[in-house]
Amino acid sequence: MNTSDSERLSSGFEQMGFDSSDDPAKADVVVLNTCVVRQSAEDTATGMLGRLAKIKRQSPAQLGPMVAVMGCMVGPDQSELRRRFPQVDIWARPQQFAPILESAGIRHGLDPEGCLSGAVPLNPHVASFVPIVHGCDKFCTFCIIPYRRGREISRPAPEIVHEITVMVDRGVKDITLLGQNVDSYGHDIRPRLDLADLLEQVHEISGLERIRFLTSHPNDMSVRILEAVRDLPKVCENINLPFQAGDDALLVNMRRGYTIGQYLEKISQVKETIPGVNLTTDLIVGFSGETDNQFERSLDVLRAVEFDKVHVAAYSNREGTYASRNMPDTVDRSIKKARLVAIDEVQQKIQTVKNAKLVGRAFEVLIEGRKRSRLHGRTRGDKLVYIDTQNSQSLEPGQTMLVEITSSSPWSLEAYLAPFSYADDGNNSHRVNKEKVPVA
Repeated sequence: MNTSDSERLSSGFEQMGFDSSDDPAKADVVVLNTCVVRQSAEDTATGMLGRLAKIKRQSPAQLGPMVAVMGCMVGPDQSELRRRFPQVDIWARPQQFAPILESAGIRHGLDPEGCLSGAVPLNPHVASFVPIVHGCDKFCTFCIIPYRRGREISRPAPEIVHEITVMVDRGVKDITLLGQNVDSYGHDIRPRLDLADLLEQVHEISGLERIRFLTSHPNDMSVRILEAVRDLPKVCENINLPFQAGDDALLVNMRRGYTIGQYLEKISQVKETIPGVNLTTDLIVGFSGETDNQFERSLDVLRAVEFDKVHVAAYSNREGTYASRNMPDTVDRSIKKARLVAIDEVQQKIQTVKNAKLVGRAFEVLIEGRKRSRLHGRTRGDKLVYIDTQNSQSLEPGQTMLVEITSSSPWSLEAYLAPFSYADDGNNSHRVNKEKVPVA
């Protein structure tokens, strides 16, 4: 979500006549877009603010950069932030681009009119993000997001479709629809829509090849959404479904609204509805009061489901949340670190086995870029693939190529361009058939 916000604000600046700079010390305007979902992220932002204070002190009067801070660090009451960080000129809550652009325009004699709202990225990446619902109504006890981004507000479907159409005209092939709880899209629109309706509309956009969505909640992932993933060819068979903890008592304390049994039933429904689905999840270790036995239940879930990827974080107390007021952070930091290591070890073994099974198969990969002479891209299931670029120097980001997987690791796949045609094997991949006519 922050990446998407930054792209849109950057487009506003470009339309005003600004060029981007990689050096804060040489910039006229510095915007720090913050995330505070974890303590480490907030510490990084605070450290950058210290660096910016030094830059401003060392600059001649009135010539230092205008410093703006946006994102989830900025709540409704900014008085304490202003006291702690006097070097900041502008504070802006998430998606509030106008104060930043207006202040920059006044300072540098530029007109921000027409650049203030709904800025579509001018030079989007081939795989880009589009927010479709802002805020969150879930109020999990550990999460600060509802207090910083507000309650859920769905964007009108015609506005989303228009924005994606423009982005596709600018080279985008793969779109991820974003929301803190993306499955709740449309509940506040009349006549009521849901995510499946939006997927159907976006699917009709000519030139768009792939559609994804993040992040889902187990209670809101309906059968209709799953059927849309199954039935719409452009929608990728890739589902992110956080479970956060494997123990029912912890889930109650987190206010997640489901038991682990109900979560596993939902996973079974996903697998039955979408053959060959790639599953990812989010998990917190060391939440207030988590015992060794409760942590072991999270490991049990990983072993039972065999996710393709797990995003795991150690719990960090977020001031202003229900947990910060009522649930002391009792798990020692060293224990949290040990549990992170244990999760990584279990998941690495799972990913090693799953990815090894892909060797010898062929997949369509959307090329996203080139690193150190190697092309890289992703499959429909969001597997990262590095491609042998011998005899492929003419290939560019945005092309979709058939590749054969030659080797694997827990984190990525190696491949070469497959020179043969293929037939669908019913599992979102393709088998190379050397008796077929070679692919041009």
